[in-house]
Order: sequence, then C-alpha cells, then structure tokens
Amino acid sequence: MKYLIIINDAPYGTEKAYNALRLAMQLQKESTSDGETKEVRIFLMADAATCALPNQNTPAGYYNIERMLKSILNKGGHVRICGTCADARGIKNLPLIEGAQISTMAELAAWTVDSDKVITF
Repeated sequence: MKYLIIINDAPYGTEKAYNALRLAMQLQKESTSDGETKEVRIFLMADAATCALPNQNTPAGYYNIERMLKSILNKGGHVRICGTCADARGIKNLPLIEGAQISTMAELAAWTVDSDKVITF
C-alpha cells in the first residue's frame, strides 16, 4: 500500500501537522507488525512548508515536528515540500531537514495517481 499524506497547516498553532505525522508514524509501525509493506509519502504545502526547517526548538514535553519528520524519513518515508509554497514564504533556499526535498506540483500529481490512499490535513 502507498499512502500520500498532504499537510497544509503550519507546524505549530494547530495540531493538524502533528496529527498527520502521528498517523504516518503509525502506518509505518503497522507495516512492520503485519508484514505488509506500507510506503508513506508526506507532501508539505502552504504553511506546512515550514515543517521541514531544521533546528526547531520546542519546550520539553511538547511535540516536535522536526523529530517526527526525521523518524518518518529514517523508516523509509518520503518528504517533499511544495517549491512554490516555500518560495512564497522565503524559505526555498534555506537548509531543510536531511532527506526532505523541494518538489513540484507535477511530483504531487504523480504521487497522487500512484498512491492507494490520499489523506489531507
């Protein structure tokens, strides 16, 4: 199964990005427990483009989007950032979390067609 999770909200302020990444991490965990391979793809759009910036500093006990994305990447997930959205926010040329990449609507369209399930937050 291939899952595409599209996130539109900023990393903090609402819990949409947090809940999307919780789901992604659970899907990856299920992949190892039931033997079925589940490919998880994350596409960050709009204010979610800032989710992939490194060196996030959150209070102890508070969720950290950077750590969650790194966990997904370390387990074989894919993270792409809308280049137009990143450019509009002035972050297109900033360093990103290792493994995250600037992408295009063409790649999002290809991922959408290729995915078994598409979920938006």
